[in-house]
Amino acid sequence: MHRYIVTRLLLAVPTLVGAAALVFVLMRLIPGDVCVIRMGSGGAHVNQAAVEACRLQLGLNEPLILQFFHFLWSYCTFDFGISMWSGNPVSKEILTRLPVSLQIAVMATVIAVAIAIPLGTISALKENTWLDHVVRMVAIAGIATPSFWLGIMSLVLVLDITYLATGKPWLPPIDYVSFWKDPLRNLSMVALPAITVGYRYSAVTMRMTRSAMLEVLREDYIRTARAKGLLEQIIVNRHALKNALLPVVTLIGIEFAFLIGGLVVTEQVFNLNGIGRLFVQAVQNQDNVLAQALVMLVVAVFVVSNLVVDVLYAWLDPRIRFS
Repeated sequence: MHRYIVTRLLLAVPTLVGAAALVFVLMRLIPGDVCVIRMGSGGAHVNQAAVEACRLQLGLNEPLILQFFHFLWSYCTFDFGISMWSGNPVSKEILTRLPVSLQIAVMATVIAVAIAIPLGTISALKENTWLDHVVRMVAIAGIATPSFWLGIMSLVLVLDITYLATGKPWLPPIDYVSFWKDPLRNLSMVALPAITVGYRYSAVTMRMTRSAMLEVLREDYIRTARAKGLLEQIIVNRHALKNALLPVVTLIGIEFAFLIGGLVVTEQVFNLNGIGRLFVQAVQNQDNVLAQALVMLVVAVFVVSNLVVDVLYAWLDPRIRFS
């Protein structure tokens, strides 16, 4: 197991280098110049001397190959550079926004797992019954409903309920407060987006859990366990569910990694300053340094998530051996 983990970590190095090269090239193919954007919109009346000074300061006059090597070396030393737009350290910009996205991703994952696995299992055990049809309808509705619409409807519903109950309008706080400082204020800000994202997340996971459970329940060893007279609860929990969770765990890992940087619409609806919104701002402002750092952050989260999922395989299915 230890050898496998070390091998996977070493294989992550070329993955990160390849991702770095790809994002480096793509960011420079985008039309526009951050220095021109800094000096004013359009660039028609921009002082060219000031633009050249800006490009020299940001190192944009150097050959691309040197810029790329500087980029790689800075990441090896955990120096993510200075934002081309705000002038603040990139690490500071990310650390300011990361807690919001990370908390929503964790809460949404917990909500999705708590809903999807029990309902998906029940749906498989009660196949083609009214309960199965209800669960499938809930899952399909979650997949088909746009997240931005669900977020807006949840805000309207909460506003109406609080107004009818208290007679006063209620709005979630705008500024982010850490959970450790003020739990109630923090939850009032992130609870609705977490539930909105978690419902859509659970819908996909629910469908996967049901399909995997149906496939496992038809295996010969399940029929043998039932023929031996084992309790149905033991058969489901020990034999069926653990084996059915392999593809489900893979899906959960991928979705969690996606949530770190993929909550752009949700963050816009709920006015949250998370990683997704920061990435959109970085692209709009031609802030290559910040955009590259955010993409590399998402790539690193995907690599770590895949490693954690692979390690969990050995616990869920003892037949799996790593070499």
